[in-house]
Amino acid sequence: MANVAKKVSWAGKDEEPRPGETTPLINGSPSAAHTQSNFFRIQRLITVNLDDDPTQEQDGVSAAGAPKEISHTEKLLSLKYESLDYDNSENQLFMEEERRISKIGFHVLEIKRWIVCCLIGIFTGLIACIIDIVVELLADKKYQIIKENIDKSTESGGLSISLILWASLNAGFVMIGSFLVAFIEPAASGSGIPQIKCYLNGVKVPHVVRLKTLVVKVLGVIFSVVGGLAVGKEGPMIHSGAVIAAGISQGRSSTLKRDFKIFEYFRRDTEKRDFVSAGAAAGVSAAFGAPVGGVLFSLEEGASFWNQMLTWRIFFASMISTFTLNFVLSIYRGNPGDLSSPGLINFGQFNSEAAQYNWFEIPVFICVGAIGGILGAVFNRLNYCLTMFRIRYIHRPCLQVIEAMVVGAVTATVSFVMIYAMYTSDCQPVGEDPIKYPLQLFCPDGEYNAIATTFFNTPEKSVRSLFHDSPGSYNPLTLGLFTLSYFFLACWTYGLAVSSGVFIPSLLIGAAWGRLFGIFLSNISSGSTWADPGKYALMGAAAQLGGIVRMTLSLTVIIMEATGNVTYGLPIMLVLMTAKIFGDFCIEGLYDIHIKLQSVPFLGWEPPEKSHTLTAREVMSYPVTCFKRVEKVGRIVDILSDTTINHNGFPVVDENHEPEYDNVGRLCGLILRSQLIVLLKHKVFVERATSNLTQRKLQLKDFRDAYPRFPPIQSIHVSQDERHCTVDLTEFINPTPYSVPGEASLPRVFRLFRALGLRHLVICDGSNGVIGIVTRKDLARYRLHKGQLEELEMAHT
Repeated sequence: MANVAKKVSWAGKDEEPRPGETTPLINGSPSAAHTQSNFFRIQRLITVNLDDDPTQEQDGVSAAGAPKEISHTEKLLSLKYESLDYDNSENQLFMEEERRISKIGFHVLEIKRWIVCCLIGIFTGLIACIIDIVVELLADKKYQIIKENIDKSTESGGLSISLILWASLNAGFVMIGSFLVAFIEPAASGSGIPQIKCYLNGVKVPHVVRLKTLVVKVLGVIFSVVGGLAVGKEGPMIHSGAVIAAGISQGRSSTLKRDFKIFEYFRRDTEKRDFVSAGAAAGVSAAFGAPVGGVLFSLEEGASFWNQMLTWRIFFASMISTFTLNFVLSIYRGNPGDLSSPGLINFGQFNSEAAQYNWFEIPVFICVGAIGGILGAVFNRLNYCLTMFRIRYIHRPCLQVIEAMVVGAVTATVSFVMIYAMYTSDCQPVGEDPIKYPLQLFCPDGEYNAIATTFFNTPEKSVRSLFHDSPGSYNPLTLGLFTLSYFFLACWTYGLAVSSGVFIPSLLIGAAWGRLFGIFLSNISSGSTWADPGKYALMGAAAQLGGIVRMTLSLTVIIMEATGNVTYGLPIMLVLMTAKIFGDFCIEGLYDIHIKLQSVPFLGWEPPEKSHTLTAREVMSYPVTCFKRVEKVGRIVDILSDTTINHNGFPVVDENHEPEYDNVGRLCGLILRSQLIVLLKHKVFVERATSNLTQRKLQLKDFRDAYPRFPPIQSIHVSQDERHCTVDLTEFINPTPYSVPGEASLPRVFRLFRALGLRHLVICDGSNGVIGIVTRKDLARYRLHKGQLEELEMAHT
């Protein structure tokens, strides 16, 4: 059986995992069990092996031909995920380069950062334009064909042919989008927001910021939306912006094997992660026309390190993205210079008298938030169960494509049945602002089927219709049935092997039941003007989206910017806060659920409660593999080649200091696996330097050229004679790594690790002797569950 990582991870069919930080079979000191207090329990760490099954069943199918079940639980932590090196290694090479850069040089670097952010904004806006234009053209053509067929069938009979046509078109488009994701780049599935959250949190997710992922993401979301699935194109824009930022900031493409020899200084995790934050913000800005909301999204959803200049650059990228999208779309629509469409979705202006709110409506808004929180929790729980089923049974790419096609066909069938069933009770007169594709069906002349407008539109246009159509435009029964059906369709759709977003489906569901709520208030208040259905459609949309994704600050600003009305700031904030409170009481947010299901070592904003009694000595990994300042090449190769010691950071100890008690030597620095590989590749040996062989002095450029795909140790050839040579690590080690004493509490270690974006934290005794090391996985494995602190199992994948 293939390992669970291949079946469970976003990437699906990942390349062989590169070595990452690992944890011994049993972590913590032998006395850890005796230090636990009585009011919480810690489950001991067990490292489980989920590798090949001895029965050697092929592709997840048993000998009998039935789909094989993959056992999986969210109480696992995968060892395949590596951390980003956000903390710079301040070795001699780095310090010499920094000293060589003049004041003007630093100003030039700052200008380059602004140029990169400008390019990120421009390309993100252009990608958004391409998606919007292609979706509009293909969707218009599809709905035109279906409408003409339904009109003919209504007169001559045989509506079943129209149903088959609709379902076939949906399944065909979805099949193309799903095939691209399932077989070419599984990392492009979903919205990509959970993956980007993990990246900004400091986790290196395989394939998440590659060019191939961007291409599949863009094509996949086009075919998913045109295929009529309950998805939106706004969520994937965040992932697309992040990929664009990661590519532009490096000045080269590893996929295309092209190096443009620009922005070489930014080829390190520290700079790249900051630019990815700007790309995610630019994606939000392009999707919703919300530059400030984009900045707050990057701040709220993951970025550990933040400063004023970074804020300005991210805001600049967001503004450029919105402007680019606006400008290009104005040219496409024949109104050059008419900058009235700042984002892919525009909620429109709520400026009418009926759209204003009164103080006595605030409790009503809070009730709307509570409903959204409860419905969001139900949505998340159902999707969690469905995702577990997919992980266990629908893990082959062909099955994933078939499931996506079935969902596309079912969506068309449900839409058709609802249009047909409600044709007599939901006929509305064609107004001054006619619908683009008014479907008459069996309605009298001059009238159209109102529910058909909801299904014969992209979800974005349907949301706007629910916000701004005049009172009486929708039948309450129609809205109720639409809410119920679309709720389950959206829940079924999220998690398919397609590129899709959950933002717009959530807004559409909330707008439908929110408008229904507004109609109910209008009826019981004898048609009072304050009970405007459009206003409550907006509040319902905010409540539903907040109840599913649990965003507060950034979502409030995004909706305010999308509506262009600051007046609604307080109601929207109250609705989102209430939805989050009620939702969190039941289950976590949708993105957090999927992050846990992928076993990602994600660090939250705060350490787990009840963890103060744990110390660094109890959670650290030990014994520690260390190197001396001058180390034999053979020992370095053996340690890097040992698959049971997949460490990425190695403390360097003083060879003149004898180990004492439980320490392995006095700390004098830290060196990374990637640095050692570069040293071996360039054969930076002491003997070669002292011989007559001429050897160029290694520079930081050599390390940057190898970044980010450092060669595996197996590709480095070292002869038997070279194994006896030595390497002087002095000028390559970070002489000032962060370290804490073994008695430091877990919360203190957690906050230091989280705030500084560390990858390794050395644990020392009173004499600065190395006794252990803490990595992300040592901290992420502790979680609070049902009032008790539990320790997750580690999975070798």
